[in-house]
Amino acid sequence: MQKRHVDRFQYFRELAHTSEQYFIPYIKEHLDVENPISILEIGCGDGGNLLPFAKRGHEVVGVDISSSRINGAIAFFKRENLNGKFICADIFRLSGYKDHFDLIICHDVIEHVGNKQELLQKIEYFLKPGGLLFVGFPAWQMPFGGHQQICHNRLLSMLPFFHLLPQRIYKFILSLGKESADCIDELISIKQTKTTIEGFEKLIAGTSFEIINRRLYFINPHYEVKFGFKPRLLIKPLSDIEYLRNFFTTSCFYLLRN
Repeated sequence: MQKRHVDRFQYFRELAHTSEQYFIPYIKEHLDVENPISILEIGCGDGGNLLPFAKRGHEVVGVDISSSRINGAIAFFKRENLNGKFICADIFRLSGYKDHFDLIICHDVIEHVGNKQELLQKIEYFLKPGGLLFVGFPAWQMPFGGHQQICHNRLLSMLPFFHLLPQRIYKFILSLGKESADCIDELISIKQTKTTIEGFEKLIAGTSFEIINRRLYFINPHYEVKFGFKPRLLIKPLSDIEYLRNFFTTSCFYLLRN
């Protein structure tokens, strides 16, 4: 497990950096973010992604099922002297805010969700007609698509691709590495709810959403602040080769409109 997973304020600031440098420039190609808009982030964690939007004076609302993350977001925004509303709730049970938001952010979340179609229906409920949805996720077959970086065992946290092993073998290796039951359960859950590029696009094809932009990153934009690596898009023709491209895509960015 990396220090940023323990030092939540550091992680908060790192997420804010990536949001400022890469999320906002990407989103502003299709949405005016200079004038006041309303923004919802689903699975907001400590709220770092929303910080640059709050600095611009936008209405920001974050929802997360973890009370500790919501408490952290409230504390960090207070520390930054910025306004934001943070709600501890299961997004599937959250009511109100119908047709309210101009922009919804769902970053590094959809790969954790079992019923993805129901999630998109909830997003459509919250989003204004013609609103924008930003979805980001790691392709499942990429080296750390299983989120094994959360492992406490240093070797396992740096071991690429082993999340692709059959579930029994994967679970055995995690147990051998003395990972906690909670950590193993989370990693197995991610294995069961995994998201591929093809799977996501097939899912969207069955909804009212239209994909208006897609970016497949060979080097995840967040790696700049984590490791000092400049983001790099996956080159053609590799980015067009179905299934194979998942092994080389560390982050997928999508903009969708309803």
